[in-house]
Amino acid sequence: MSAEITAPPYRTIPIIPALKPGAMAETKSFVANEKIQEAIGFPGKLVDDWHDRAIARMGELLTQYRSLKVFLDACVHCGACSDKCHYFIGTQDPKNMPVARQDLMRSVYRRYFTLPGKLFPKLVGARDLTREVLDEWHSYFYQCSECRRCSVFCPYGIDTAEITMAAREILNSVGYGQKYSNEIIGKVHKIGNNLGLPGPALADTLEGLEEDVKDACGQEVRFPLDVQGAEVLLITPSADFFAEPHIESLIGYAKVFHAAGISWTLSSKASEAGNFGMFIGNYEQMRKIALRVREAALELGIKRIVVGECGHAWRVAYSFWNTLTGVGGGASDPFALQLQQQLDHRYKQPMHICELTWSLIERGAITLDKEANDKHIITFHDSCNVARGSRMGDILGGQFEIPRNIIKASANHFHEMLEGTTHEKTFCCGGGGGLLTDDLLDLRVKGSLPRMEVLQKVVDDHGVNFMATICAICKAQFTKVLPIYGFERGMVGGVHQLVSNAIRLGDK
Repeated sequence: MSAEITAPPYRTIPIIPALKPGAMAETKSFVANEKIQEAIGFPGKLVDDWHDRAIARMGELLTQYRSLKVFLDACVHCGACSDKCHYFIGTQDPKNMPVARQDLMRSVYRRYFTLPGKLFPKLVGARDLTREVLDEWHSYFYQCSECRRCSVFCPYGIDTAEITMAAREILNSVGYGQKYSNEIIGKVHKIGNNLGLPGPALADTLEGLEEDVKDACGQEVRFPLDVQGAEVLLITPSADFFAEPHIESLIGYAKVFHAAGISWTLSSKASEAGNFGMFIGNYEQMRKIALRVREAALELGIKRIVVGECGHAWRVAYSFWNTLTGVGGGASDPFALQLQQQLDHRYKQPMHICELTWSLIERGAITLDKEANDKHIITFHDSCNVARGSRMGDILGGQFEIPRNIIKASANHFHEMLEGTTHEKTFCCGGGGGLLTDDLLDLRVKGSLPRMEVLQKVVDDHGVNFMATICAICKAQFTKVLPIYGFERGMVGGVHQLVSNAIRLGDK
């Protein structure tokens, strides 16, 4: 399949692309089968009364989330968001403009939930929810990575991601789910991670890593699992356990804990930081996945929860764990209160691994040899959910500064990509939001075009040969699409991969 996928040509000037109506109309992600759907509590197939049930679910969401109604009512079609979406830039399909994607739902909302839409539908752009419209939802709402870049430029702050999440929730409620996301959610519920990696296999992998690290650096660096009474519970994306380049960051985390003398553990019950419940807009699924972390923390008696390099995992942890599970305060059920008493609140709960590492660097608790990374000329890709859905540290913009500070402390050669394409305006990698599946590879390649263009420029101007990031999905996406654009697959890696290269073990 990948042999048929080609990269679109770079644009000489980054301008609004010419329109190609219907260019991606036939691009559809695989539909979840009955087994996948029913395993996580959704109808196994499209229900007979799908129309009435979809409208009813939309009404519930409009009542439950006031922001959704505001977003559907507020748009004035000013066009500020039109050229800000990476999928529109890459595909040129006008329905991938954020405003047009919103209108796929807005037109149905107006028909059933506004008086003008009920009385004069054609005058206000209202339309009936037909099977053709439902199919259009399944196509185009799975061509949105929920990156929220468009919301940065919207004068009203309309969040297309929230509309996408609502549409996916409605689709699932009538039995029209996406195979990729829902199958992954089922694996987490059953086994504890997105990959379906059982406990014995995880333990074996970690034992092998201990041997590999000892052979490489001569130090007894541990990768502990289910250690009762450890200070830190590390929750990291399951890709860190086996895939390149992800595993290099896991080695970096372990070296940081080792060098600083911090006791830590992974959990076989909660061995996954990722939470695809957010991608499908279902807070019950998101809470059920997050509760595994709370259960593991209580069972192991840990004092701190640290999240590894995963963009949407950190957004869920930072923005939702407090009310979903009580980590960080918010929930009031007995188990949440028990966890609050157990955690050490001298530290942020939860804490990002970059926050922990940077605090250790600042107070001299670990030593880094910058020359160890001299073969790398580095740039940094801000991951969407970190950049636009969370924070780090005690300063405004800490989510931007802390990873860069770690890179600069670990290496001598760093260059920023073009202004307006980083920090809160960063372009998405093109594979987030539940789209990291090969049935959407053409979309992913086209969606990565803006980032590839800017990467090419920093390569040409400064000789950059390493793009660091702190997101598992970004790493997986880039390792797939970089070769299609003529780059080396190994050009992408984690921030803690650089830390792993530079850290000195045994000095302190």
